[in-house]
Amino acid sequence: MGNNSDRRDITVETRELLALLGVDDTASNGTDSKVMSPVTGDVIGVVDTTSDAQVQEIIAKAHGAFLTWRNVPAPKRGELVRLLGEELRTHKETLGRLVSIEVGKTISEGQGEVQEMIDICDFAVGLSRQLHGFTIASERKQHRMMETWHPLGVVGVISAFNFPVAVWAWNSALAFVCGDSVVWKPSEKAPLSALACQALFLKAANTFGSAPAALSSLLMGGATVGEALVTNPTVPLVSATGSTAMGRKVAPLIAQRFGSAILELGGNNAGIVCPSADQEMTLQAVAFGAMGTAGQRCTTMRRLFVHKDIYDTFVPRLKKAYQVVSVGNPLTSNALVGPLIDKDAFDMMTNALKEATLLGGVVTGGQRVETDNQDTWYVRPALVEMATHDGIVLEETFAPILYVMKYSELDEAIAMHNAVAAGLSSSIFTKDIQEAELFLASSGSDCGIANVNIGTSGAEIGGAFGGNKDTGGGRESGSTVWKSYMRRATNTINYSNDIPLAQGVTFEI
Repeated sequence: MGNNSDRRDITVETRELLALLGVDDTASNGTDSKVMSPVTGDVIGVVDTTSDAQVQEIIAKAHGAFLTWRNVPAPKRGELVRLLGEELRTHKETLGRLVSIEVGKTISEGQGEVQEMIDICDFAVGLSRQLHGFTIASERKQHRMMETWHPLGVVGVISAFNFPVAVWAWNSALAFVCGDSVVWKPSEKAPLSALACQALFLKAANTFGSAPAALSSLLMGGATVGEALVTNPTVPLVSATGSTAMGRKVAPLIAQRFGSAILELGGNNAGIVCPSADQEMTLQAVAFGAMGTAGQRCTTMRRLFVHKDIYDTFVPRLKKAYQVVSVGNPLTSNALVGPLIDKDAFDMMTNALKEATLLGGVVTGGQRVETDNQDTWYVRPALVEMATHDGIVLEETFAPILYVMKYSELDEAIAMHNAVAAGLSSSIFTKDIQEAELFLASSGSDCGIANVNIGTSGAEIGGAFGGNKDTGGGRESGSTVWKSYMRRATNTINYSNDIPLAQGVTFEI
């Protein structure tokens, strides 16, 4: 897997894809930071880090763009997002393949991520005519109260490697229709996909004809660049996706200046398999939820509670799936599982499996799959049967590890389900309506996403995406999330000839 010819070709192909997407050749041929494809382990580009002075200048220009863009009628702002969606439709296959090359996703998952971008653009276009508030009954005669929503300002976006383009779109499509400008710092592990998105946006803006310059901007670099973004007082909202550790650093910096944050952090997601579950359907859902994207989704299923009455029939079938699932180069094979992003991810997985074994865990899979390049990190997904819900099981490891445990009563399973720090996504598999409703009730799953008879991953853009507890509390994408990108004003209009005070207060001069 991955001979020398393949590795030379992937670098050439990356340059060709970037050119097709409209990226200037100089942008991916810098001198600072090498970009390595996890598929072959080879360098596919080099980008320059944005200096602190450049960060401040870019943000200042983005603020200037906001001052113009906020006065453009919202439906017209929606037209720009519609044009962006059209560019994404035209370049879906090209951008999707670039994503697969840069972060190791299978071809269908790379394409699926671009489809998410298209979907959120469609959602945002419709939303551009629905940014409405309420009319509120006033207690005072001949007074009208109403709620108005206004553009907020510069929106900072910090995204992670595992969804290198969709997260930007979730935030940007909404921000643009809400009247905001966007400054994006992508993961330093996936800057080329960000360059492509920026190029497609500029194509859409050129067709639109009157979008202000610097409405969308890029920052390249690591934590230092991110810190410069989140501490800038001209950025009223920062949407940051990453680890809980990252969130603990970012949140205080934003709070210190009374900024707002949308935090999408860790997720130690779990599923519960009840005795009445359709085992065939459940097997498919669990397998994708736990092994898809090589376990590198924030919504990956990491824990599974199986009822004792079906454990001995269901778990062996699941173990078989782990033993036969195909692992390999997603560009040259039909493998369902691609590579881990880098050696750090592999080391974390290895250490977690060692800790689980010390706690009595029985591991199926987890071995490294060798290639002819020692800089690639392909692994077989690991299923670990645990006797106790403790130790490393309570921690998120961003790798394809599924801890499986037995339960007797649903209340017991829900208690274990909720006994972790994060609260992102969750699932129950059952045909019993009482079990399903208990799981969705206030005493059930404590996650921001709670599903019945589907897995933990694969959220649609129409719903609010995000979680509770150590997941950060943020929400992105659909529902009423647009309100996070705007500021609210309560207006009272007096059309009488008097000045009656609220609450019956009197004050006469």
